[in-house]
Amino acid sequence: MARNLINRYVWLVDTISRYGRITFPDLNRVWINSPISEGKPLARRTFFHYRDAVEEMFAISIKCDKATFEYYIVNDGEENNARLRSWLVDSVSMSGMLSNAHDISERIMLENVPSAREHLPVIIDALKQNRRIRFSYKSYVRARPTDGIVLEPYFVKIFKQLWYVIGLNVKDGLIKTYSLDRISQLNLLQDTFTMPAGIKPSEFFKDCFGIITNQNSPKRIVLRVEPTQAKYFRALPLHRSQQEEVHDNYSIFSYVMRITYDLKEELMSHGASIEVLEPKELKTLIRTELQQALNNYQ
Repeated sequence: MARNLINRYVWLVDTISRYGRITFPDLNRVWINSPISEGKPLARRTFFHYRDAVEEMFAISIKCDKATFEYYIVNDGEENNARLRSWLVDSVSMSGMLSNAHDISERIMLENVPSAREHLPVIIDALKQNRRIRFSYKSYVRARPTDGIVLEPYFVKIFKQLWYVIGLNVKDGLIKTYSLDRISQLNLLQDTFTMPAGIKPSEFFKDCFGIITNQNSPKRIVLRVEPTQAKYFRALPLHRSQQEEVHDNYSIFSYVMRITYDLKEELMSHGASIEVLEPKELKTLIRTELQQALNNYQ
């Protein structure tokens, strides 16, 4: 029953989002024609209950325009809030869909993704309360775990299906990034901290692709991309600064980004379908990596 209710909450948000503005009678007609209604109309009292639940669960506010009697979702102007709400609704919707597919489970292929379920709730609590955390960390470049790391967590980020926490390493006095799947012995401390005024999560990675950043200045990056790969770049832009010039047999994509390890690895993963035109230092870096890889086969 709880799962059915959540599916109905998600349906309500998704429907009003798609229509933009919709009256209750029109909403009811859409409801009756959907499988989730089981052919029964949506009572106005039930709708109000669902609306309240949606606001409590997803922090999504559904309001009524008293002049037109149309319902709409309030836009608070915060891009990050909108992304989070969309991600939550999509996740819940997908979870409900898959949970009803047990009879065809052998035909649904899922990727094995390290779970953040164990540590993410503790870190979310730390973010809410501005409290330090302590944990051990198994870096891939060290033979043994580093114990007793004390971190002031500033924010979390998901990249390529892995969760990361970014914050101030108290001992080193540096802002560092830690992958949740390599954390163990995580504890929420009583010590509190003040979030620095100059640290804004939305700005921290704005000039970067991925989870790794540095102090280098952003560069103008220009790529020559073959037509098929260009379609993927249009569908999933590498960065919000992406611009495209379309030519007969190729496209030119340009960006303003820092040159980082994640960016280099991403560009190399596309092989011969792309060519770095600018800047020279990135072109040289990738050429050197490709030559070293080629040497392994000689």
